[in-house]
Order: sequence, then structure tokens, then C-alpha cells
Amino acid sequence: MIYWIIATICAFYVKGLCGFANTLVFTSILSFGNANINISPVELVLGYPTNLIITWKERKSVDLKICLPLSAMVLAGSLAGIHLLKNADVSGIKLFFGALLILLGIEMLLRELQNKKGRESKVLLTIIGIASGFLCGLYGVGALLGAYIGRVTEDSKAFKANICFVFIIENTFRIILYTAYGILTLSALKSALTLVPFMLAGLLAGMISARFIDDKLVKKIVIVMLIISGAALIMKVLA
Repeated sequence: MIYWIIATICAFYVKGLCGFANTLVFTSILSFGNANINISPVELVLGYPTNLIITWKERKSVDLKICLPLSAMVLAGSLAGIHLLKNADVSGIKLFFGALLILLGIEMLLRELQNKKGRESKVLLTIIGIASGFLCGLYGVGALLGAYIGRVTEDSKAFKANICFVFIIENTFRIILYTAYGILTLSALKSALTLVPFMLAGLLAGMISARFIDDKLVKKIVIVMLIISGAALIMKVLA
């Protein structure tokens, strides 16, 4: 249980700080000893209220022109991701997830170092949206959403507001499907409720820290941690 508590505090500290990457941190810590199908529903229940809290706090920065098209694409991709989560081999999922962490981390780091904003592209929106939906359904991972929204928002408040708005819609849809598929069980719900105090503590600490820590420094630290976690996860499976 101690690993679940540590994972919860770390993941939602990052959530409060950056607005995303909580799932990557949570899953990276717990994947070494748990199947992803047992991790994802617990993180989903814990993450849902955090998206509501952050979106409400930054509600003035929500841009529906960004949120609504992305939400539609995410929902489309989630169906395939959830089906694979229910039926895929655990080792294969962990290998894929480790490689995914590394690739996403490198992509995010390069964009952070370049410090450039791209123009909004409907083609890019569709590709990222569907891929993000697939990854959200499979892992609850929204890093691809972050890669896109980070290019079309001007500051951290707008970034947090819009990505968490999309997560609210995606989380609602995934809770329904997880329940229908039997992935979200009573046992997972009980585990999540036990971890709620630690989730709130981590989220509050992250939101307070965000007032004092430079956004760029925090993003770079998180990205490096994700790359290292992905590499370590792959080595663990192959060992």
C-alpha cells in the first residue's frame, strides 16, 4: 500500500504543478509490480475530481475552440484503447508503455528547448486527438494532448484550463466504458477512495508550488523523470 500512497502523492503533486502528467508518474511508479488494468481505473477515479478542481479554478482561460474538437477526437480513439486494455498481454503493454514514455519525453523536451508555438492545424488536431484518445483509453495518458495544447495556448493557466477541460469529458466517457467492460470494479473504487486524502494533499501542494516555481524548470524536470522511468520500465520487463 505504501507504493500506492507514494505514487498518489507524487502524481497529483505534478498534476497541481503542471496540469497533466499525473497518469504517467502514477503508472511509472506502480507498473513495476502491478498490471496496468489494475492501475488505470484507480488513477481514473482519483484524477477525475482534480480535473474539475483545476478547470473551475482556471475557468476564465477555457477556450472551447480548442477543447471541443479535441474532446471529440479523444472520445473516438478511446474505444480502441479501452478494448486493448481489456484484452492485451501485460508484458507487451509494459514494453509499449516504456517506449511511449521515452518518445513522448523526448518530443516534449525538444519542444520545450525550442520554445516555439505552432499554428493550429486541423490535420494535426485530428491525428493527435485520435492518438490521444487511444492512449487515454489504454493508459489514461494525456501527454499527446499536452504536446498540442502547449502549442496553442499562451500561458500555464490557459494550458491547465484547456487540458483539464478535455480530461473531464474523456474521464466521464472512460468511467462509463470502464464500468461496462468490468474494468472499474468495486475493489478499484474502494482503493481509490482510500487514496483520496493523499491525492488532495499532493494536488494542493502542487498548486501552491506552482505559484513560486518557474514553469519551464518544472516541465524540464518532469520530462527527464518520465524518460528515465520509461527506460527503467523497459529494462525491468526485459531482465
